[in-house]
Amino acid sequence: MAAASSRRLKIVLPFAVFGAALAGWEGAVRLQGIPPYILPAPSLVATTLVADGALLWASLLTTLRTTLLALALAVGGGVFLAVLLSLSRIVEYSLYPFAVALQVTPVIAIAPLLLIYMPQDAAVLACAWLVAFFPILSNTMLGLQSVDRNLMDLFRLYGAPASDSPLTRMRARLKALWYLRRPAALPAFLAGLRIAGGLSLIGAVVAEMAAGSAGAGSGLAYRIIESQYRLNIPRLFAALVLLALTGIGLYLLLAAVSHILLRRWHESALAGRP
Repeated sequence: MAAASSRRLKIVLPFAVFGAALAGWEGAVRLQGIPPYILPAPSLVATTLVADGALLWASLLTTLRTTLLALALAVGGGVFLAVLLSLSRIVEYSLYPFAVALQVTPVIAIAPLLLIYMPQDAAVLACAWLVAFFPILSNTMLGLQSVDRNLMDLFRLYGAPASDSPLTRMRARLKALWYLRRPAALPAFLAGLRIAGGLSLIGAVVAEMAAGSAGAGSGLAYRIIESQYRLNIPRLFAALVLLALTGIGLYLLLAAVSHILLRRWHESALAGRP
C-alpha cells in the first residue's frame, strides 16, 4: 500500500508543481500585459506549436536523426575501445589520454575546425559523437575494471590453462571478459548510456548552431536562431519545448532499457530496495 502511494506521489507531485508554474506564468503575463516578443504566455506557445508544427517537427526529425546516429556510433566506438583498453595496459596508456583531451576540449571550439575539413552533415554528426563518446568509454572501462579481485582469482583458478603461451593467456582473458567482466560492467555502461543520450542531443544542437545551416533540412537549433533574429519569441519557446520533450523522452527510454536489463539481479533496479 505504501509502495503504491509512493509511486502515485512520484507521478502526481511533479505534474502538480509543473501545472502550478505554468498557471503562474500565464497569470503573470496576462495581468502585467507583457508583450509576446518579450515573454509569451504558455497558451500562445502551445498555439504556436500547433500552427508551426509542420516546420518545427521537420526540423526536430533532422536533429533527432543526428542525435540517434551519434549515440549509436558512440556506443559502438566507446564499448569497442573500452574493451580494447581493458585487455591491454599498453594500449590504455597510449590512447586513453587522447580520449580525455578530446572530452575536455569544448565542442563549440572544435566545431569550426570540423566544418572546415568535413562536409557540413558529417561535421555536425562528429560534434555530437564527440560529446557522447567519452561517457560511454569511461563508464564501460570503469565497469570492466571494477570486478572483485577475489572473483577474478577464483575464475583463474578454475580455468587455469595447461600451458602459459601468449595465445592461451589471451584466450583466458577473453573468457574472463565475456563471462565475468561483461555482466559486471553492464550497470556502469547503462549509466553512461543515459548520460550520453542527453549529451548527444546537446552536441547535435551546439553543432547545428555553429554550422548555421538553413533550408528545408535545417535542424531545430537553426529554427531557434532564426526565431531569435526575427523576434518570433513564441516560436523560439515552442522549439525549446520540443527540444526539452525530446531530451526527456530519450532519457526515459534509456532509463526503461536500463531497468529492464537490471531489474532481476542488480541492487539499483530491484523493486524492494530501501
